[in-house]
Amino acid sequence: MIKKGSWVQIHKVVLKPEERTAQIPEETKKVPLEMWVKGFLCEDSLLHDFVEITTLTGRTESGTLIAVNPSYHHDYGDFVPELLQIDKLVKTALQEGKNE
Repeated sequence: MIKKGSWVQIHKVVLKPEERTAQIPEETKKVPLEMWVKGFLCEDSLLHDFVEITTLTGRTESGTLIAVNPSYHHDYGDFVPELLQIDKLVKTALQEGKNE
């Protein structure tokens, strides 16, 4: 049981693919518009229940409870080997520019 007032994260589908506007790229139209929001749980609940939360700004949002005490995760994506080659090329070009 997750207690009322716990810091949690919810997930909600804002628009289904068929509800999305025609003015967006085709590949974007094929997927739903989703939202993840963090806030304080309004009632005792279980993971994966449909719940209401209150955000830090005071908004009330509802969605599926997906995490308790969610942490921040950030990275720059997967390693791209080509960037190593570009790094070498740029450094070489800059060194050659200094010698001129």
